[in-house]
Amino acid sequence: MGVSGCGKTSVGKLIASYLGHRFIEGDSRHPAANVEKMTAGVALSDDDRWPWLETLAAELAAADDTVISCSALKKSYRDLFRDRAGKPITFMFLQGTRTTLASRMNSRKGHYMPPSLLDSQLATLELPTREVDVVTIEIDQPLERIVSLAMTKLAFMATRQRMQSR
Repeated sequence: MGVSGCGKTSVGKLIASYLGHRFIEGDSRHPAANVEKMTAGVALSDDDRWPWLETLAAELAAADDTVISCSALKKSYRDLFRDRAGKPITFMFLQGTRTTLASRMNSRKGHYMPPSLLDSQLATLELPTREVDVVTIEIDQPLERIVSLAMTKLAFMATRQRMQSR
């Protein structure tokens, strides 16, 4: 989870591959109207996002061993996933500075989300403080290091969840 440009897709695909899990690219599940708005540089509202989030939450609930990339910018969005999952889940918050995020967004090709929407995403973001099922990783390091840290933190979270369920 995180704002556009943080690396959700790159990190998520690698984690899914290492774990042998299915990967779902959340952006690919946006309805056409959402994609059109973002392409035009118009930020999505909660009303735009809820049906998309419901779709992703249903996919998460229907399958085990799944990694989903999704902005999940607000706690209420993350709560939807928690409520619908029917199982313990872990969020990986990929956090970066505005400068790093803008640089990444400006250098990527073929994505409908324009860099002009970064500030609206940062304004919408509710940092996942005091959410025990969220681990945070700073993105100002090589992808391999981010994924290595993610795998270590995910293993720790899985162990903690198993111990708590005893």
